[in-house]
Formats: sequence, structure tokens, C-alpha cells
Amino acid sequence: MSDDPHSIVILTGAGISAESGIDTFRDAGGLWERHRVEDVATPEGFARDPDLVLGFYDMRRAALANVEPNAAHHALGRLEREFPGELLLVTQNVDNLHERGGASNVVHMHGELGTALCASCGKRSTIEAPLSDRPPCPACEARSLRPDVVWFGEMPYQMERIYEALGRADLFVSIGTSGAVYPAAGFVQEAKAAGARTLELNLEPSEGSHWFDESRNGPAGTLVPGWVEEVLAR
Repeated sequence: MSDDPHSIVILTGAGISAESGIDTFRDAGGLWERHRVEDVATPEGFARDPDLVLGFYDMRRAALANVEPNAAHHALGRLEREFPGELLLVTQNVDNLHERGGASNVVHMHGELGTALCASCGKRSTIEAPLSDRPPCPACEARSLRPDVVWFGEMPYQMERIYEALGRADLFVSIGTSGAVYPAAGFVQEAKAAGARTLELNLEPSEGSHWFDESRNGPAGTLVPGWVEEVLAR
């Protein structure tokens, strides 16, 4: 990666938060082994058993209080502060560890555990009470809040902004992703088509590793700080 980048798009997935103690979904022992996708991550599952779904996301949100951002999150926060060019951090994660690690320009393409979406008025609000308690929407007072999380079958957030950034980027970096979930799994191809160099930092080769110009394997807490040092030393 010898050329100095001027515009970087970074995509992060569950692997970057796993070292903080947050369960991944697809690995052995991950969340999908204990809960069926259809039950807790689809609109149909929510319609069928809202108590199960609201309790599942209340549990995940409460668990965030017991974890801390790791060295990879802090390194990306540092990169945002010190990189002189354009940088967009896109995450598939619904936790707040990037922000707690010092990043502020973060696109949560799959939503956030810390906010709720009102099914009645469409407004988003910060969650204080458990959603399973059916708190009223701060905007319209309807008791129809749902997790502000993109479920299977729903459109990820801010896709136009992401694709615009991919079209301008001269470096695309994927960190801790499975390469199995679209549209995020296709970002590397979008970036390459626009002329960007591509780098994967992952614990092991992902399903899309063959698309990348370079792939480095190991823990995010080691790989990401090392790569950030490389970029900032140029």
C-alpha cells in the first residue's frame, strides 16, 4: 500500500467488536446459534412475537454497559482525528464502541441499539427505558417504539452517502467482516470499480477475500493500530 491515500472509506463488522466481548452472529457460539434469525431480526418475527424481539434488543443494549472499546476502536478514533484527508467510517455494528473509541463521523448502516424508531410517526429517539416496557414515543406519545435496527428484508441506512464516498475513495478498508452480508459485502467491488486500492483486515480470510488487493489476517486489536500507524506515518 505504497501510494498515500487522500480519501478512505472503512467498513467494520462484528469482528472488530468481538474482542470487546460482544457476540458475533455467524461464528460458532454466536447469536444466531441461540436465536433464529426469523424470530428476532425480521419484521415478521417482530409482528409474531414483539415481546421476544423487544426483550432480545433490550438485553443486547444492556450488555453494552459491560464492555469497552478495544485498541482497534481507539485506533480508528485516532485516525479520524489525525488523518488530513477525507475519511468515512461505515459500520455494520449496532453498538456504540466506535463513538466511545473517539470516532464521530460514523455511519451505522444497520442502525443503533441506543435509539428507537417509532412505527407510528417515524421519528427516532434515544432509548432510556427498556423497550419491552412499551415507553411512549417522545415525539407523538404512541407506544409503538421498535428497535432502530435494520432487520433482514429492510433497506440499510444512508446507502446513497456510502456509495458516493466509495466512488471518491482511493482506499477501501474492510475490518472484521464476514463478507457474506449484502450490500456491504459488495462495497469492495464498488470501490475497485472506482479505482480504489482495497485492503482487508480480518481474523481469517472472509468470503470476499479474493476481491481485495491485500489481505492481512489476525486480531483487529493488533492489525488495526498497526495499519493506522502506517497511514499516519506517511
